[in-house]
Amino acid sequence: MRILIAEDDATIADGLTQSLRHSGYAVDCARTGSEADAALAVGQFDLVILDLGLPKLNGFEVLKRLRGRRSKVPVLILTALDAVSDRVRGLDLGADDYLSKPFALSELEARVRALTRRGPDGASSVLQHGDLTYDQVNRVAELKGTPLDLSAREMGLLEILLRRAGRVVSKDRLVEHMCEWGEEVSTNAIEVYMHRLRKKLEGSKVKISTVRGLGYCLEKVHGA
Repeated sequence: MRILIAEDDATIADGLTQSLRHSGYAVDCARTGSEADAALAVGQFDLVILDLGLPKLNGFEVLKRLRGRRSKVPVLILTALDAVSDRVRGLDLGADDYLSKPFALSELEARVRALTRRGPDGASSVLQHGDLTYDQVNRVAELKGTPLDLSAREMGLLEILLRRAGRVVSKDRLVEHMCEWGEEVSTNAIEVYMHRLRKKLEGSKVKISTVRGLGYCLEKVHGA
């Protein structure tokens, strides 16, 4: 899962980034409202942690523009503004949760898990296709009830394919979803990770098909 942190306080932003990366998330950080707005306009994120007091463009405006684009990405407001009116305004603009500074890191992580578990469409945190299941919160994949030994990259690929099971996912989309800003993963590397993932799914009721020139698709094996 990919998270955008929009926070101008370097200490808070760095602390959150390190903690969430340690939990297995891909994390990008924007230090101004305009930077966050630009990232959300073109990038694909699974969660936004949004400070209201951002420079250049405040968090309220970032949130308003995000929902104006009809994005359903969950938004957790994180701010020193704790007046009831500020909370009401943020929630009315489309925020999903609200946490005031100072905060306990354990509580923020729990709220992140709750929001990512629910997802933008309120779907279950457990993805299933054939005899393959994936718990998005605990980041555990199982095949026929047996845990799969997957690297972080393989886990990321599997999650994206499961979310779009039966549909083609392009290599560019895979790279965009898995990688943070400044991180380089070539499409050739994607092919290597995909090959390893295919090997680990052998003998199951699912397979990863290559659609030449378009990308990859997670499908059920007919007759299996």
